[in-house]
Amino acid sequence: MMTKVFVTGASGFLGRALIERLAFLNFSCTAALRQPLGSIPASVERVKFDSLDNTFNWSPVLAGHEVVVHCAARVHVMSDASADPLVEFRKVNVSGTLHLAAQAAAAGVRRFIFISSIKVNGEATQPGSPFTADDVPSPRDPYGVSKMEAEQGLRAMAEKTGMEVVIIRPVLVYGPGVKANFLSMMRWMDKGIPLPFAAIDNRRSLVALDNLVDLIVTCIAHPKAANQTFLVSDGDDLSTASLLKKMAQALNKRANLFPMPGYMLQGAAKLVGKKAISQRLLGSLQVDISKTRNLLQWQPPLSVDAALKVTASHYMELKKR
Repeated sequence: MMTKVFVTGASGFLGRALIERLAFLNFSCTAALRQPLGSIPASVERVKFDSLDNTFNWSPVLAGHEVVVHCAARVHVMSDASADPLVEFRKVNVSGTLHLAAQAAAAGVRRFIFISSIKVNGEATQPGSPFTADDVPSPRDPYGVSKMEAEQGLRAMAEKTGMEVVIIRPVLVYGPGVKANFLSMMRWMDKGIPLPFAAIDNRRSLVALDNLVDLIVTCIAHPKAANQTFLVSDGDDLSTASLLKKMAQALNKRANLFPMPGYMLQGAAKLVGKKAISQRLLGSLQVDISKTRNLLQWQPPLSVDAALKVTASHYMELKKR
């Protein structure tokens, strides 16, 4: 019989793509939603929940499910107005996650897949020295700390209850419907805006939405995924200049790039309060996915060029509406 899967965060960027893939593959799937979502495949069951903290009673809706994929989270934001961001992240990403996991274990769920973040490893790498799945964690912001603490709690719960835990730490995810900085870059390329990144020789790992979803589906049943931590990327690290050129090509545009020294760009970003964004554009963050490849015999099914083409096509379709 096909595994019955319970997905939280089903209305989000990742969650929606995952339930669509699961429905296509004829999994029995339940989507946990805060708000109604009409675009969910008809075969997917819907469950409404009120809160991601530790107050919601998940037990009745978890009964009969073998696997939980926990995509829902309080996500990282560039400008957090909370008086104590770490307290707010912990309420959802730590307490809420462990509350759900405890009820899942009590309901007989066999495997709990937690979508964590590369921020557990840290914020940056030196070129040629990628993060690995078994590095000592070094989160630098409240979001990363909360994800690390959730991972630690889940591992302890796995030892106590016997429920298998799988942790996946994605890098920046892009694909149809992507928002934030990646969408901004697509708009820059679409409009032909001159950008001073031609001389930037950093390296960034990215992961296409379809590749991340494919790995999650693999982890639902793969016996060697149990109680492991995996990093995931497209396996093709790019400089900012290379990414922008590939993005422009996918949009059938010409990348209008010119060189400017990195130290000047960093200084300008600091002056205007955009230091974090400049790190993402100028710094390196690479991951080594050899553990994911070797242990699971998994390969990213979609190349960067193919994934960017799909992303660009969706972007252009939205422009027409």
